[in-house]
Amino acid sequence: MKDTSKINNHSTIAAFQIIEEMAPIPEAVRVTDLARRLGMPRAKVYRYLQTLCNIGYVRQDPVTERYRLTLKLFHVGQAIADGTQLTSTARPVMVQLRDKVGLTCTLSIPEDAGMRVVDIVRVDSPVQIVTKPGALLSFHASAQGKVALAFGNPDLLSAQLAADHAPLANGKAFDPDRLQAEILHASQTGWAVAPEETRSGLNAISSPIFDLENSFVATITIAGSMQDIPAEPSATLCAAVTQAARAISKDLGCTEYPT
Repeated sequence: MKDTSKINNHSTIAAFQIIEEMAPIPEAVRVTDLARRLGMPRAKVYRYLQTLCNIGYVRQDPVTERYRLTLKLFHVGQAIADGTQLTSTARPVMVQLRDKVGLTCTLSIPEDAGMRVVDIVRVDSPVQIVTKPGALLSFHASAQGKVALAFGNPDLLSAQLAADHAPLANGKAFDPDRLQAEILHASQTGWAVAPEETRSGLNAISSPIFDLENSFVATITIAGSMQDIPAEPSATLCAAVTQAARAISKDLGCTEYPT
C-alpha cells in the first residue's frame, strides 16, 4: 500500500519549488525552460503548473502558452507580513525615511542563502527599483548582505569569502579582500553599500536592525540610481538610514545598539 502522506509531501515540495523558481523571473516562462532550471521532468512540471493555475497562483497566457505567477501569492505574503511585529513596527519608519530622502526603502530579513526582501515602500521616480517583495539578495553583492555578514552569524563571512562567486553586475570579479574590508567598515560605521554590484546603475545603503535580545534580525535599506546614491554616499544619507534602523530597533526592544 502506498504511503499517500509521502506522495502529498513530495507534491507540496515540488509545487513550492516551482513557485520559488518563478518568483524572480520577470517574464512569463515556458514549461520546458522551467523544467530544465528545476531539473524536473517536463510532464511533472506541467502537471503542477496546471494545479497552481486552478487555484489561482499561476496564470497561463492563452497566446504564448507561457506561465507567470499571479498577485495572489503576493497578497497572501503581504497579509502575513502585515501581521508580524517586525513589519508593522518598521513600516511607519520606512515611510518616514522614504519621504525624507526621496528614495525607495526596503526591509529584508536573513535566510540561509541570502537576504529576503519582505517589504518595500516605493517612491515615484524615473528610475524604478524593480526589486520585489520575496526577492533573495546575495550576501556578498548586496548592501543588505554585507550588513548581515557584519552583524549576523559570524560563520557566514568565512563561507562567503571562500565561495566561488560569479562576477558582479558591474562586471568586476569577486574580490574577497575587498569584501572583508567592506564588512569591517560596516561593523564600524553601521552601514554598507553595494554600488552596481546587484544591478547595473543602482546602489543602496543598508543598516542593521536588532530585536529585544539585541540580536540582528533585519536590515532597512534605501536604493536608487548611482546619481542618487554615489559609491561614496553623503553623510546625510548614511545618517538617515542608520537613524531609521536605530528607531526600529528601539521599538523592537533593543537596548544595546552596537554602533
